Amino acid sequence: MTRNTHLDSLPTGPTAETESPVPHLQESLKTVEMKRILASSFVGSAIEYYDFILYATAASIVFNKVFFANQDPAVAIFASFATLAVGYVARPLGGIVFGHFGDRIGRKKMLVLSMMMMGVATMLIGMLPTTAQIGVAAPVILVVLRVIQGIAVGGEWGGAALMALEHAPKKQRGFATSFANAGGPAGALLATLVVSAVSAATGDNFLVWGWRIPFLLSAALIVIGLVIRLKVTETPLFRQLEQASEKRKIPLLEVFRHHRRAVFLALIATMSFYCCQGLLTVWGVSIAVEAGADRTGVLNWKAVGAVLTLIVTLWAARMSDRVGRRRMLIIGGVLGVVLAYPLLVLLNNGTLWGFAVALIVGQGIIQGLLYGPIGAFVAEQFPTNVRYTGASLAYQGASTLGAGFTPMIATGLLILGGGSIVLVAVFWAAVMLAGTVAVLVTKESSRTELS
Repeated sequence: MTRNTHLDSLPTGPTAETESPVPHLQESLKTVEMKRILASSFVGSAIEYYDFILYATAASIVFNKVFFANQDPAVAIFASFATLAVGYVARPLGGIVFGHFGDRIGRKKMLVLSMMMMGVATMLIGMLPTTAQIGVAAPVILVVLRVIQGIAVGGEWGGAALMALEHAPKKQRGFATSFANAGGPAGALLATLVVSAVSAATGDNFLVWGWRIPFLLSAALIVIGLVIRLKVTETPLFRQLEQASEKRKIPLLEVFRHHRRAVFLALIATMSFYCCQGLLTVWGVSIAVEAGADRTGVLNWKAVGAVLTLIVTLWAARMSDRVGRRRMLIIGGVLGVVLAYPLLVLLNNGTLWGFAVALIVGQGIIQGLLYGPIGAFVAEQFPTNVRYTGASLAYQGASTLGAGFTPMIATGLLILGGGSIVLVAVFWAAVMLAGTVAVLVTKESSRTELS
């Protein structure tokens, strides 16, 4: 594997190839431009993940009854989770496509396009007739729209993370990049609160028409996000790359030729976080409700977990700038291995307090510890000319394996184990252990020059 480990710093004046200087990195995170960039990364990711997690929540408690109502309950929830997985499968494709153009024509253009795609798909889901109304066409269209969602969010994270990373001062890259990640739990929180409020307001009509309201509200959020996103400037590192005289190569081929090891290790490390997300915020919601926990109460505690995840994510990212990405990721990974079984026992005990404790510890603390540093950790493994492609491929590949299939795998292991959660716990602990090992064999990246 070839990596850029001793790169030149950004130029501070005109170069031989250009008449205008390449923009400087921001001197601090408190400049007007940097605040706008962080807001763009945070709000954009929050809106994208509002749409994406909204679907995941609906897959847990709505779609099995609306689009697969004629099936056995176990088969219906499995089919519902399968449509969820389709979106995750599409995310690496989105990472590749958006990564290619993001590395060739710029980060900003791809961010605007990804948001528009996501918004349109989400609104169409909210208007989709049920299976009872149009037959098998309903789940087929649902899958198509979910694929569009997956492609859009697959391109979103790379652009949002790099926009912050490639503008930020070196010693604050982790914290800056975490704003793109922090938008995830913020979007999840918003989606959960909206679904919970609509569920409480519409009562028995929630499964009839109430579930559509959160999807349709996405239109207003998209307008807000686009207004903010259109005001940010392209990153200094990409501008420097544009002004280089060397021939630009196809990013995906360069990644597979020189950065295969980086992609593999970053993917395995990122799977730990996504496995937590898939088990706790998707599969866990379904299990808790089916076991007897109050649906509205479960959604409210899911919102509390998202708030704690947001706080821990930002704290862990800031700490990773001080003590290193590896140390924070290892702490989160070890906790995940040790607590996998106890948390699943609590999740499956049929009580609201059990779900609450499992969610606070598993989602809020463990997931937050991993989520904070992971964005910068992944992006720092690649040079500027392939960073969008390489980081997106690793991150979105992990989302497919770690979150997209986790609810289906957990459901299958629960059936295989005759209702016992032991096999699910072994699976979760094994994923967390693999992620920790991947981090251990990777060099510390927080002090790497990125220019």
